[in-house]
Amino acid sequence: MNKPLLATLALTAAVAFAGQASAEKFKATLDAKSEVPATASGGTGTADVDYDAATKKLTWKVSYSGLTGPATAAHFHGPADASKNASPVVPIPNIAASPVEGSATLTDAQAADLLAGKYYINIHTAANPGGEIRGQVMK
Repeated sequence: MNKPLLATLALTAAVAFAGQASAEKFKATLDAKSEVPATASGGTGTADVDYDAATKKLTWKVSYSGLTGPATAAHFHGPADASKNASPVVPIPNIAASPVEGSATLTDAQAADLLAGKYYINIHTAANPGGEIRGQVMK
């Protein structure tokens, strides 16, 4: 191979590797006992969350079942540990049907809270307007 082609291949591989290195994977398991205070719901859910530090893009796929009624809202909340409540910081639109996928761009402060394990996902219903199921977002 010639030197320019080798240099191009090396640069392409470096860029691809750098892009992969900045992506972090998180997961949340949502249930009623994780709510603060806990609810009596039999609902459960999961969230697969990715964060790309290079672009500050947060992406998610949230699935749930067994709620007391239709989901009326969902958010990432923070900063808070698992025993505390916090305000919504990133809305999860179109939550009425499971699963739901979406994305948002985080601020530096939001990214720091996410990476520190200080975000949780909360799904709300009419019967539980403060939140029916919840799960801490963890690496």
